[in-house]
Amino acid sequence: MEQATAAPLKKTPLHARHRASGAKMVPFGGWDMPVEYSGIVAEHMAVRTRAGLFDVSHMGEIEVAGKDALAAVQRISSNDASKLQAGQAQYSALTTPQGTFVDDLLVYRLGPQHFLLVVNAGNIDKDYAWIAEHITPAGDAVAVNASSRYALLAVQGPEALGVVQPLTGVDLRAMKYYWFAHGEVASVRATISRTGYTGEDGFEIFVPPQSADRVWQAILDAGRPVDLIPAGLGARDTLRLEAAMRLYGNDIDETTTVLEADLGWIVGWTKDDFIGADALRRQKAAGVRRKIAGFEMMDRGIARHGYDVYVGDAVAGTVTSGTQTPFVKKAIGMAYLPVECTAPGTEFDIDIRGRRTRARVVPMPFYRRPRPERARQP
Repeated sequence: MEQATAAPLKKTPLHARHRASGAKMVPFGGWDMPVEYSGIVAEHMAVRTRAGLFDVSHMGEIEVAGKDALAAVQRISSNDASKLQAGQAQYSALTTPQGTFVDDLLVYRLGPQHFLLVVNAGNIDKDYAWIAEHITPAGDAVAVNASSRYALLAVQGPEALGVVQPLTGVDLRAMKYYWFAHGEVASVRATISRTGYTGEDGFEIFVPPQSADRVWQAILDAGRPVDLIPAGLGARDTLRLEAAMRLYGNDIDETTTVLEADLGWIVGWTKDDFIGADALRRQKAAGVRRKIAGFEMMDRGIARHGYDVYVGDAVAGTVTSGTQTPFVKKAIGMAYLPVECTAPGTEFDIDIRGRRTRARVVPMPFYRRPRPERARQP
């Protein structure tokens, strides 16, 4: 997690609620955020088996609108936004000319020429400046940093549908994954998106900041019969790692390309040129030399972010994410390895505090939720 800086930490609209609830607070991405309430393991297991409620209002929202908004979004993002219908979202990347990550993001199509880009908290100002500069050649399109207009709550877990449905007139059961709708939640105007960062079914709910506490409390009340609990950034991180979701600043950044991150599926290979397209097409044709891989520890020990990875006697990379996960109950992680060392079953060493410890490559994700979805009947 990011270190505190001299600048005052920002606070979400639910900051007072977190403090009053006894949450342990930490600086993250320039924000004072809850890392845990009742404990990371308890919160992680609640999301895997029941439901958890997260405040993710620190995330950034940038709107792009205008006659050429689609062309603008196509230029700056790797995925093909032209495939989106109004009411649909996609995972994508802001890419540099080298095909590396300015950031990863979700692109929501609000209308034919109106998009909402949800970006990482620590990158809001950087991303907004990048977007505003690089959409100019697209024509009639303007970017607005609309982050202050939104609070964002996430209800995640197999019981999420049953918790949220009684609070809204939107038919959530009919909503497909990565689609969204406008309506009300707890009599507050909202945008409800069937998305999340945990590997579980769930919903992310955009509401006006002044109404965030009301909706937060309504969700907690609605979730009481299934023992929904508030969850912090600690559980969010272990959950996303089990689901092998990349974290900007750890697993992806401006030194890693989309293909090295094994995210070629978020590249619109057949669309017109976008920033980084040439570099990514060249790399695809030539093949990557290194690639992110999932691993589990064979020896006792937990590999953490930044630990050196050895193939033979040579340093071959570093661990980008790693922990002992509560649900899978294994010490797992991700690391960039030479591509010839990324086949499942390949063994290598990780230096854990001066001790060489054996690990092996395993398929990702480490956890995949059962099918069919176990969502509770409303």
